[in-house]
Formats: sequence, structure tokens, C-alpha cells
Amino acid sequence: MRTIRIEASRGYDVCVGPGLLKEAPGRLAALFPGARVMLVSDDRVFSLYGKTLLDDLAAAGTETETFVFPHGEKQKNLGTWGELLEALCRSGFTRADVVAALGGGVVGDLAGFAAAAYRRGIPFVQLPTTLLAAVDSSVGGKTAVDLAGGKNQAGAFYQPWLVLCDTDALATLPEAEYRGGCAEIVKYAVLGSRPLFDSIRRTPVSRQAEAVIARCVEMKRDYVLADEYDAGCRRMLNLGHTFGHAAELLSGYTVPHGQAVAMGMGVMARSAAAAGICSRETLAELLGLLEACGLPTLPPFGAEAMAEAARWDKKAEGERITLIVPEEIGRCRAETVDTAELAAWLRRGGLA
Repeated sequence: MRTIRIEASRGYDVCVGPGLLKEAPGRLAALFPGARVMLVSDDRVFSLYGKTLLDDLAAAGTETETFVFPHGEKQKNLGTWGELLEALCRSGFTRADVVAALGGGVVGDLAGFAAAAYRRGIPFVQLPTTLLAAVDSSVGGKTAVDLAGGKNQAGAFYQPWLVLCDTDALATLPEAEYRGGCAEIVKYAVLGSRPLFDSIRRTPVSRQAEAVIARCVEMKRDYVLADEYDAGCRRMLNLGHTFGHAAELLSGYTVPHGQAVAMGMGVMARSAAAAGICSRETLAELLGLLEACGLPTLPPFGAEAMAEAARWDKKAEGERITLIVPEEIGRCRAETVDTAELAAWLRRGGLA
């Protein structure tokens, strides 16, 4: 097992390794003596791990309530969020109790935002069961739900009290979700780690999951410590996300987040190469690794539609938006552009 300490506005451990779901009841009891737990999950994850975890929590003497909702990004909305808040209130939860998010990014985002809002903040822990949540969304304190106009438009910065990444849970991941997690790993490698890029090119992530997850968490830790509230360098983590979020929105969230990020990186790398910002060799390497991971590199939408959707990205400021552009593997830069220029970037990136 590996432990990464995050010393943000609230310090907490991110533990990565096998068997951690089995350890969760003991760790929760030690961290929150006498607390009740609201276990939040989706129907797919709960069917795999929910009953065992509930039995283990009961054996540890922990009183538990559950909130289970249908899986999928479409459920990450104000309606489901409100239902969770009502469940917490109806069950009499207080600030001495805890919310536990068991699942992927949708579950973690929704549960974390509810924990941030309920009674102006109660403790919550992340128990990620997907590769994408383990390497990215469970760490750093971003919580949110989607609005009709865009992804993650309502949310809060709210750090968890503990993150337990059980690598055994990755064995039940559908292939598409595994590939989506690989997209976020490629993102971290392109941002700042040539060795990580070369490592996952040589060896599948599934054969080195603990080491790869820990490395990505370490990289995210450094961004969070430098810029917890996303006003500066943490925006580098948006590589592939501005155009990726646009693709998700246009698809009605039928394009999964990881695949959308891969599309966004593919478009941005092509655009950067066409503008002379990165070399054709860098472009070929990035596209080659994405394709080797079974990921798409172009969205099925036109430049104008994508540009219009991207204008609503939560990081847009007035008529300006910051794009993260690859220069070479392991180094990217931020380019702040007028939103009117987005369609040109997208056309250079291969969209009609």
C-alpha cells in the first residue's frame, strides 16, 4: 500500500492498494468515533460492493444509512443532489456524522457537494472504485453537479477527510471505464512526466495500477498545494477538458468523461502541431498512446457547435478562456484566448 498526504486547507491521506474496502470500517471508526455513515453509491457499484461493505460496517458497530441512485452522468444533477440532502435531513444526520462516497466520479462529485452543503459542511470520505476516480476526481476537493447549460456548473471546493483507493475494485471495471481512466493518466503524463508516459506505453496500466495511481495522485497533490482553489497553475489539469466537456454536453452525456478528455487532447494536440507549438513527433506520440489505450481522438461534432458549447465552460471568464496546450511530452502551457477564436482552434484540430 502507498499513502500520499495532501496538506491542503484540510489535511488528509490518500491510500492506494489492495484490500482497502475491507479496511474501510475500521479506518472510519478510528477517524470518526461514534459517527453514523451515509453510504452513497450508484446501483451498479452498490450491487458489487454495497452489501459486503454494509455488513463490515455493521460488524464494526457503525450505524449506516444508504442512498443509492441510478448510474450515469445524467444523474449528477440538482434533483439527485436535493434527494440526497433530504435523505440526510430525514435520517437526522448531524455534523458529527459522515458521508461515504462509494463509486466513480459521479458518485464522488455528487456526495462531496451534498456533504459540503448539508448543515454548511459535514465530513465525507471517498471510496473510489473506478480508475478515473482513483487517479483524479477523488482527490483535490472539487465537488459539483451538472446544470442544463454545462458540466460541473454548480459545486464547491470541499476536501475529503480520507481517500481509500482499493485497487482490487478495478478488477470489476467495464472495459470502457478502464479506458476512460487511462485518458486521465495520459493527461498527467503529457502535463508533467515523460517517465510516466513511457511507462504506460511499455506496460498496461492494469499491470502497474498501484504505482500509476500513486504517481498521478502525487502530481495532483502538487497542483492542489500550489493552487487549491483553481485560480492559477491548477488550471493546467484542464488539459483536454474544455473541448472534452463540450463533447460531453453535445452528446447529452452519452460520451463518457474519460473518452471525452481523450477527444479534447487529440483536438488540442492537432491544433498545437498545426500552429507550430508542438512538433509532429509529439503529436504522433500522443495520438499513438491514446489509440493504443483504445481511446478516440476526435469528437463527432463540428467546430462551431463545439465552440459554442465550450463558451459555457466553467473556467471561461467573460469573453476569454484559457486553453492548455501541449508543447512536448511532459510540458504544456496555458494560452488565454478570446472565445471567438475557439472555432479556429477546433478547425486546426481536425474538426469541420
